[in-house]
Amino acid sequence: MKVDNTVHFIHSIKNAIKDLPGIVAYERMMPEIRKRLSSLDVSEIEGARLSSVLILLYEHEHKIYLPLTKRHDYEGTHGGQISFPGGKQEEVDKSRIETALRESHEEIGVHPSDVEIVGVLSEIYIPPSNFKVLPVIGYTKTRPLFIREEFEVEKIIEVEVSDFLDKKNHKTKNMDVRNTTMKDIPYFDIQGHVVWGATAMMLSELVYIIETMD
Repeated sequence: MKVDNTVHFIHSIKNAIKDLPGIVAYERMMPEIRKRLSSLDVSEIEGARLSSVLILLYEHEHKIYLPLTKRHDYEGTHGGQISFPGGKQEEVDKSRIETALRESHEEIGVHPSDVEIVGVLSEIYIPPSNFKVLPVIGYTKTRPLFIREEFEVEKIIEVEVSDFLDKKNHKTKNMDVRNTTMKDIPYFDIQGHVVWGATAMMLSELVYIIETMD
């Protein structure tokens, strides 16, 4: 998205995320099967593994971008999917924010010292992998020099934030997931990639916030 004053834009996001919309925003991109879990208080879910992802905003040619990663196809819950850089919290991490920064450094080469932390979005629970995921918003003043971790990441996808706000990229389709056909799954159609599930729900909250900012 084209932004005349990036500093003001980031400051507006900082203020807006003090009151997170959570489920109201999620529902725009929530598969029907997940709606039965929508009343769960994530903080009360016990036994889940902790993880975090980095939503990295940066300015390039007077527009705001963020990177997504395409995972390699593998026999696992999230093989081949589009996601934010991130992963599970390790003992070396002092916080979930450190987890997001460490994982992003490992996966896409962004150095933690280059990232200004803007804040966090609503924590989300992912039932198939039993993870609680904390989306961390970061910001760099210029486009990072991305370095792909070849084993985990097949491709880094740089996306204008305006593409997520554009309603023509909000679609639904039937998907075959874990040997079951799921009907009318909402997703973002981004550069020919299907961005759905938890990643789409986190993006939906970011979009909701931007749409309602002063």
